[in-house]
Amino acid sequence: MKRVSAKSKTSVTPGSGNVFTDLLLPDAEEKQTKVRLAVTINQILASSSLSQAAASEVLKVNQPKISALANYRLDGFSVERLMNFLNALGRDVEIVIRKAPGKRAPKIRVTAA
Repeated sequence: MKRVSAKSKTSVTPGSGNVFTDLLLPDAEEKQTKVRLAVTINQILASSSLSQAAASEVLKVNQPKISALANYRLDGFSVERLMNFLNALGRDVEIVIRKAPGKRAPKIRVTAA
């Protein structure tokens, strides 16, 4: 639903909460999930002051993969692989499945505790 500001005549369209959906990109839910997982992984790596070389040893991938992850180039990563990285970094990953309320479309949500 577009709203028009009375002062500026600027049209504003509220976002859906998923920028990939708003940009009409394919696999928007998966892209959003990957980004949220990657943000958490990158925060953990930054807070533990691991070099990319050290992180590559912990996550059992080569250093270019760590660089891709740090720069959010996520095409080479599956959601499962990113969750496994979190496990390797000592984090539990919990998936909760429930019926979508009302008529709202079902969605995937990733939150970091």
